[in-house]
Amino acid sequence: MENINLPLILTIGVFLTGLVWLFDALVLAGPRKRKIAAAKAQFDEQNLGDTDSENYKLYHRAVGEASREPVIVEYSKSFFPVLLVVFVLRSFVAEPFQIPSGSMEPTLDVGDFILVNKYTYGLRLPVINKKIIPVNDPERGDVMVFFPPHLPDTYYIKRVIGLPGDHIEYNDHQLLINGEPVDEKLEAVLPPQRPQFRLVKETLGEHTFTARKYLRPGRYSQRGSWQVPEGHYFMVGDNRDNSFDSRGWDDPFVPEDQIVGKAVAVWMHWDSLFSLPSFDRVGAID
Repeated sequence: MENINLPLILTIGVFLTGLVWLFDALVLAGPRKRKIAAAKAQFDEQNLGDTDSENYKLYHRAVGEASREPVIVEYSKSFFPVLLVVFVLRSFVAEPFQIPSGSMEPTLDVGDFILVNKYTYGLRLPVINKKIIPVNDPERGDVMVFFPPHLPDTYYIKRVIGLPGDHIEYNDHQLLINGEPVDEKLEAVLPPQRPQFRLVKETLGEHTFTARKYLRPGRYSQRGSWQVPEGHYFMVGDNRDNSFDSRGWDDPFVPEDQIVGKAVAVWMHWDSLFSLPSFDRVGAID
């Protein structure tokens, strides 16, 4: 997913515009008010009743020039409230993302725009991602956005398969959690003429979803077993043979402090700039 560090950019923007606004209020506003008072004192306000008079025009021109703010102050006052609202919403409430790859197909398609709940797993400080208020822990089957161990500045999205303390096995397309195979129900073998993959329905915790498994193992269909350490999670994509995830990383576990939030809904689909947005896939993510 996106590599631009928007939290850092927003934090800097809010800090700088807020600092300029504060400096103006504490330092620049006083002299400006005195200039305004001096400009008003030059005119007899009793003779300003005629708005078409030259005296009235000179009065308002003088007051306007005295009250004029520096350009940087004017822009900071305009941008600070907007940046602050976006900062608070994006950091503590919800954040939009676009799906760039097919690792979560068929649950999420390339071009899906999703909404990520930022407070489900606890409130975190922006940029450093430090949890300050615990709320809930990730549950098995959640679709989660996080920073993987090997790319700590890149957003990834996968499904939570292993919780702290779990033993995970993956062998010949069969997923086992703590020695128990995850039940699957065949939905379809596609395409009908020349079958290449099968769609199976799986249930993890409270989540029931469709996973894609190719009939022939792909380059990402790693086999192995893993013991999830405390404070870490094991992540796997729904497109099991085309997902570079915990099964293939040198460090397979996502630490708790690298969690971004829970993907909760698709709100738009847009393939490219040269196509029209679609709302056919809008809905909750299971």
